[in-house]
Amino acid sequence: MKRKLIAAIGIAGMMVSIAACGGGDKKSGAEPKELTVWLTVDAQNNWPGLVKAADAAVKKNHPGLKINHEYYGWPDKNTKLDAVLATDKVPDVVEMGNTEMLSYMVKGALAPIDPSKFDNSDQWLDGLKASVTYEGKEYGVPYYAGGRVATWRKDIAAASGIKSTPKTYKELTADLDKVQKKQGDKFSAWYQPTRDWYSAMSFVYDAGGSIAKKDGGQWKGNLSSPESQKGLTEFKNVIDKYMHGDKTKDESDRYIVYGQGKSDMIFGAAWEGATAADPKNDKTGKLKDNLENFVMPGPSGKAMPVFLGGSDLAVPVKSNAQALAAEWINAFTGSKGQKGLMAKGNLPNNKTDLATMKADPKTEVPATAAESNWFVPMAPGWGQVEKEQVLQTMLQDIGTGKKSVAAAAKEADAKIDKVINTK
Repeated sequence: MKRKLIAAIGIAGMMVSIAACGGGDKKSGAEPKELTVWLTVDAQNNWPGLVKAADAAVKKNHPGLKINHEYYGWPDKNTKLDAVLATDKVPDVVEMGNTEMLSYMVKGALAPIDPSKFDNSDQWLDGLKASVTYEGKEYGVPYYAGGRVATWRKDIAAASGIKSTPKTYKELTADLDKVQKKQGDKFSAWYQPTRDWYSAMSFVYDAGGSIAKKDGGQWKGNLSSPESQKGLTEFKNVIDKYMHGDKTKDESDRYIVYGQGKSDMIFGAAWEGATAADPKNDKTGKLKDNLENFVMPGPSGKAMPVFLGGSDLAVPVKSNAQALAAEWINAFTGSKGQKGLMAKGNLPNNKTDLATMKADPKTEVPATAAESNWFVPMAPGWGQVEKEQVLQTMLQDIGTGKKSVAAAAKEADAKIDKVINTK
């Protein structure tokens, strides 16, 4: 990925000095006649009307402007984007998964933006704002978010005399103890894949720890800190007590496993429970109308901080239509756009709109859960940490008992320190 990005940006691209998404055509100074927008197929399939509305709003201010759209799938998106960024004919707006933003920001592939030009930028959700920020500058605009919730089976809970979802971690573990005793040791009261670092790091951040922290201009692994180890220890307790499946698995097929009916609860992306209940995945025939979501309580006494997934929109540094691109992004992700995205089941990019979802009983749980959130360290070498699966290896070593929490965390920190500051 690094080699592709270096080639994509090029020396000329790295040397360009740009005001924050301002100005017109960099070559002639004239206003561009075309704007090219690249989005994933999610927009094409699920909210094409919102795309048309953004187009219409921008065209109203710029008569004669032609807006071109291309839609790409997630599996081949970055390969296609890297290839076009190596040329002089780049799209003006690109959609990025929020975890993908960092490597492009580090390499200078994206133009900085002026947050004041975008609706509700002072209210962007913390985790989403972090995903577009590098070394004090913003290089993108949060588009929408997806949170994480706890999901359990009402019938299994009722069979153990449990009448309502837990509000505290103490209540949660007490309920799971009842379920585990009732169902036996071949059943997972909480199906929690050991290598699921998104869930594990929620325990770490809930305990006041972190994956890494910046100290004196340099990032260092922080998993060995007392706070982080406290979170990792509680995560291990969950694995030991309630997870009776394969302790070398990740979360990629959690919805499929959940659909097999050998577990009561999961803690994952909000869509996973509903997908497990799809007739194609539900091997029990009992999940539909029998699943209940709730805000995951944390051992700290507060709601568990969750990782926010989602997408951002950015402007390539080589774009000749940066001002128009910023205008289109605001038309699409601004106040009107967010309402449309929320109506399609997405979480908004800002706290103001999130509050309206929290007030609605139908969306209260995911909205409340998303209020407390975290994001990965915005360090230049974070991509390499992910590539080497440092966290997954540590968690598997802890969950299987191969290493103690302290030893596994110390080893993970050493691996992190080797690469996290390298561009």
